Amino acid sequence: MSNLNGTWALDPAHTTIQFVARHAMVTKVRGQFTDFEDHIVIDVENPENSSVKVDIKTASVTTGNADRDAHVKGDDFFAVDKYPDMTFEATKFDIESETEGTVTGNLTIKETTKPVTLKVEVGGVAEDPFGNTRLGFEATAKINRKDFGINWQAPLGGGGVLVSEEIKIEIEASAIKQG
Repeated sequence: MSNLNGTWALDPAHTTIQFVARHAMVTKVRGQFTDFEDHIVIDVENPENSSVKVDIKTASVTTGNADRDAHVKGDDFFAVDKYPDMTFEATKFDIESETEGTVTGNLTIKETTKPVTLKVEVGGVAEDPFGNTRLGFEATAKINRKDFGINWQAPLGGGGVLVSEEIKIEIEASAIKQG
């Protein structure tokens, strides 16, 4: 696992930071953030020396539908003009095996900070054709959007609601070793 050690930078062309919500109780809608800055340091032998901080620009959210994007960027959801950033900063790393572990940290959305634990699965480390060392990983978590002040809702005529409270966070990442 020592090949995981080092400072890494997410490759925006090969990294997806997205969320999944239930829509109308029958299907899923995905949204993706395309603009983010990160700092990742991994020390497998001394996890307390590891660190992760990701700053996501909320205005970069896209769901594949212009009308929905405008609604999600507005005051009912992310209020991107008032809250242009959301952040995740790790506080604890638990390494279970060479390929699995968790990262717990503080997620801040709309100036509300709550602890969140991401389940992480490492896909591997490899050198790409351009001489870069790449780390591939997936991370997932579930949050309740109301915990972060995202309270908008519309009831459905037959019962239920338009947008689920539970939101799944899914990250599929390729990070490039720095230096």
